Amino acid sequence: MKLSINGIKEQEAWKKAGIALPGYDVEAASEKAKENPVWVHFGIGNIFRVFIGGIADGLLEEGVLDRGITCVETFDYDVVDKIYDPYDNLGLSVILHGDGTREYKVVGAFAEAVKAQSSNAAQWKRLKEIFTSKSLQMVSFTITEKGYALQKADGTWFPFVEADIKNGPDKAVGAMAVLVAMLYERYKAGEYPIALVSMDNCSQNGAKLRESVLTMTEEWKKAGFVDEGFVNYVSDEKVVAFPWTMIDKITPRPSEQIAADLEKLGVENMQPVITGKKTYIAPFVNAEKPQYLVIEDSFPNGRPALEKGFGVYMADRNTVNLSERMKVTVCLNPVHSATGPLGVVLGYDLFAHMLNTNEDMMKMARMIAYDEGLPVVADPGILSPQAFVDELFNDRFPNEYLGDTNLRLAVDVSQMVGIRFGETIKAYVQKFGDASRLTAIPLGIAGWLRYMLGVDDEGNKFELAPDPMNEELQEQFKDIVVGKPETFKDQLKPILSNERLFFTDLYKDGVGEKVENMFREMIAGPGAVRATIHKYVG
Repeated sequence: MKLSINGIKEQEAWKKAGIALPGYDVEAASEKAKENPVWVHFGIGNIFRVFIGGIADGLLEEGVLDRGITCVETFDYDVVDKIYDPYDNLGLSVILHGDGTREYKVVGAFAEAVKAQSSNAAQWKRLKEIFTSKSLQMVSFTITEKGYALQKADGTWFPFVEADIKNGPDKAVGAMAVLVAMLYERYKAGEYPIALVSMDNCSQNGAKLRESVLTMTEEWKKAGFVDEGFVNYVSDEKVVAFPWTMIDKITPRPSEQIAADLEKLGVENMQPVITGKKTYIAPFVNAEKPQYLVIEDSFPNGRPALEKGFGVYMADRNTVNLSERMKVTVCLNPVHSATGPLGVVLGYDLFAHMLNTNEDMMKMARMIAYDEGLPVVADPGILSPQAFVDELFNDRFPNEYLGDTNLRLAVDVSQMVGIRFGETIKAYVQKFGDASRLTAIPLGIAGWLRYMLGVDDEGNKFELAPDPMNEELQEQFKDIVVGKPETFKDQLKPILSNERLFFTDLYKDGVGEKVENMFREMIAGPGAVRATIHKYVG
């Protein structure tokens, strides 16, 4: 059985294998999207394929959507060459339930895959055709939080951004420059309205996207690449809208075991690939069943019937903001970011296995969510914070079949600490005058910094997960030696006081010294991390 347009015509074989096929005409849905695109998506990796693509697939199944999503890759072009093209843009979703059962479904919602590559004339031309289509209603994004970043922690431009500003729209490379270049084409074609919908897992994601778009636009206007009319076009939210969203679905890396199981069922060529840019991706995506996507209903050119998608809620901006704060700053992500890096240091591969077998780590996780987070979270109304956390600890976190790794949870933590921890710290300062009563959150911050040393709790070296600040932090920590606490002096001060990282100064909030003390205890020698965690949560 081949995952291809011809391959899925062998319906009996797929049915026998227990894999559901699209109940709609995949080729017709693809053709319609190519002729008159409605929905474009930037960042076409795992979360997109199983969640956003899955929503579109469901809408196609229900007959409320009649065309697929136009898939655009802005960063890792191998994804198009290795995962989209060879499989005729089909995907395979594998939903993993806590009891070990699985749901398999072929997803046919991916109309075409385009590389946002200005140096590739054919692909660049195609992208312009898509963006100048009057029919286009929305562009959604899962490019990760760093995809919107234009500046380094010290406020200077990233080198690729500096090059984009200097070279202008025709030679755009970064995701934000590519987007603004395409918006410029849309403006010239007729100033058509559009919604730009960040679905990335970060606070006020729509505002972040808007700020980056306006910054790039302003820089290009200064350099003479675009005119004042274009600045007005992207600045008018009645024409170019930036809806806020909250997204939630745990999507681990593709599992080699699942690839082997699919091949045993008869599906060919299912093995995951690691691209040149270190993207872990496969023809299938494995994920949990629960999913939440709360979207601000602001679409100046109309929109698909998104509210009919599984787990989708249309709402106003305030409700989205409260839902996002509930999840990203309190209930889910802080638990991941505080315990994932510590799990790596303690030698646990799987997050669920760690929580299920290490009483102290489960206590720490529960303290972060129930004891420290819930007391300061606002209720968004459409989702209950208490019920959300209960579902996490009763169903989602303990699901070992998900295979989610602590190393994945340690990816890019430096880009997230302000959202994951800073917001709760600020809420405590507002409520109590300082945040000194917090324990598990400072322990998580200390644990992340201890993880950054790249030495586990037994003294063995390990490789850090990708993070844009790895080199910078390791340089700052180069003199700290595990087993020699006296080598720790004031190396954490520039980090814990950095308001660009935490959106607050942790020393002023009564947390900085606490983190330093915990960190000092964690570097005492072998077993010190385990002992420190037990001391504070046991």
